[in-house]
Amino acid sequence: MAEIIALVDYGAGNLHSVENALKAVGANVSVTADPDVLRAADRIVLPGVGSFKACAEGLAAIEGAIEAMTERVHVGGAPFLGICVGMQLLATRGLEHGTTPGLGWIDGEVRLIDPVDTSVKVPHMGWNDVALLPHARDHAVIEEGEAYFLHSYHFHAESPTDVLAMTDHGGGLVAAVGRDNIVGVQFHPEKSQQYGLELLERFLAWRP
Repeated sequence: MAEIIALVDYGAGNLHSVENALKAVGANVSVTADPDVLRAADRIVLPGVGSFKACAEGLAAIEGAIEAMTERVHVGGAPFLGICVGMQLLATRGLEHGTTPGLGWIDGEVRLIDPVDTSVKVPHMGWNDVALLPHARDHAVIEEGEAYFLHSYHFHAESPTDVLAMTDHGGGLVAAVGRDNIVGVQFHPEKSQQYGLELLERFLAWRP
């Protein structure tokens, strides 16, 4: 029986493009916010576009969804992928439009990009390198390459070991985070052509 990939539906703007990309690599996708479906899923993908505050509040408004995700990922060990704001929501808090609590699965906060090079514009938009850090060279999901980014806020992780990859936009920005069976990417695999599709394939095959 094919694995069920729960794609969390909480009003995130990139939901259907992520669904299409997952289906393109053979995933059996269930677009859902039903806590019972989340608890039974083999893998969970959390998309996200827009502000940290709006996404966090949208997810929290679905009764039982966060609790079900947490139980399935932290207790059940299901592989988890967060994309763009879905990755940022892993943080302790976000500082966009005030301070908003995140899931707190990876310690850190999401702050406005403040380039060291003042000629560099925000948002960070377009294709850029994904450079693996030395401790993440053998990660089963994240590989080096070029991906498509679109964001004005970025993840500051408290522990360097939680950062898997970086990119550069007037200074270093976190491109991917991860711990145990959790991985998050700031870029958009669904917009990153072959690189993105191959990343999704590796996520589907991942046995952390």
